[in-house]
Amino acid sequence: MTNEMMVADEGRGETGTGTLGKAIAVLEAVVTADGPQRFTDILARSGQPRGTLHRLLSHLVEEGLLIQRRDLSYEPGLRLLTLAYRSWSANRFRDVAEPHLQRLHELTGETVHLGILRETEIVYVDKVESRQTVRMSSQIGKASPAYCTGIGKAALSLLAQPELEHVLARTAFHPFTSHTHRSAETLRAEVEEIRRDGHAFDREEHEAEIRCVAAPIAIPGSELAAGISVTGPAYRVSMEQLVAWAAPVREAARAIAEEAAIRLGPGRGGP
Repeated sequence: MTNEMMVADEGRGETGTGTLGKAIAVLEAVVTADGPQRFTDILARSGQPRGTLHRLLSHLVEEGLLIQRRDLSYEPGLRLLTLAYRSWSANRFRDVAEPHLQRLHELTGETVHLGILRETEIVYVDKVESRQTVRMSSQIGKASPAYCTGIGKAALSLLAQPELEHVLARTAFHPFTSHTHRSAETLRAEVEEIRRDGHAFDREEHEAEIRCVAAPIAIPGSELAAGISVTGPAYRVSMEQLVAWAAPVREAARAIAEEAAIRLGPGRGGP
């Protein structure tokens, strides 16, 4: 990258307000969008001054991280694929979990997710698609709020209380549906239930008509907070069915944790 992008502004305050942080914010505004973004679209999403945004976009295009199309809109550049591939190849946690995801998928016939907690979000690192016609819209690499997803709440249950309180303080409780948590108090209470029961549910909290059952993946000696889930539409997957699947989901999480502790221990290239 250029020197300007690698050096943060002097005297910056919060993390992400330096040049590099601004460039990453612009990059994310393009990469996470549903399609090519015009300058005005990025301007609205990034909140950067016009002059600053022009410079950042020029740098990102120059470095191959973004592409400017003939209609002057922007889309992700091919260099991102190279970086993503290298990162993905290094993530052996997915390789450990993959056969267990497949077995859980064969048992349930529904979509199975593997996710890792990153601050207030759960990042989906693997997915086995449902065999049914109606499927989930989730994507590998995408992030969802931890507080309103089953897999996110399962991962939160692994945090020590001070860490959990840190996440709760940083969480903005947006009411996606009528079932979404509105406060840290209610989420804190549910996390206690998850710690006791060993599994979590998404009761249409993030998306209407979508439910899931999830379990935390607790790897001995690792700070990784992760989870596994089975997800399906409410018309096809009742809460009673999710309760019945809770035990095999917990077992899959336990098996992943045990194998990860052996294969990804110290000196073995853990995630």
